[in-house]
Amino acid sequence: MWHILKQIVRTGIVTEPAPNIDDAERSVIQRIHRDILGILGQALAIRQVDTGSCNGCELEINALGNSYYNIEGLGIKFVASPRHADMLLVTGPVSRHMEEALRRTFDATPEPKLVVAVGDCAGTGGIFGESYASCGRVANVIPVDVVVPGCPPPPIEILRGILGAVRQRHARNSKR
Repeated sequence: MWHILKQIVRTGIVTEPAPNIDDAERSVIQRIHRDILGILGQALAIRQVDTGSCNGCELEINALGNSYYNIEGLGIKFVASPRHADMLLVTGPVSRHMEEALRRTFDATPEPKLVVAVGDCAGTGGIFGESYASCGRVANVIPVDVVVPGCPPPPIEILRGILGAVRQRHARNSKR
């Protein structure tokens, strides 16, 4: 016990320095926030579905909830049930075991539903591709509105993907 305490005292607190936030990146995030709020004018409920990913994309999606990106302040929230969702945020290549679950989740989501495939695996099948264990990309199982590339994509790109899907829905609704 004393050995561990001595080592802790010698080492000290080891953490990463806070990221440098430049004004350009901050203004981009604020602009995306304004665009989403301007188009939505209401809350957006997202159901996140992991269909077999390595959890890299989930970590970046989780970062959207921190105070830097503050999606809760925009009225964007994650929900537990697809019946309460406006959008599905899908990560990972679709494993054969998750194929039926993804279809059922998609079917349970009320219209007009949006689907955003996050990451290279969800968008193209990634390094897994299609095999006996994998259906590959999400579009092979359900229709996808927007693909956010990257392995994993940074949170700002995920926000852009959400904005792109919301803009598509707004454009469809305004044509009616």
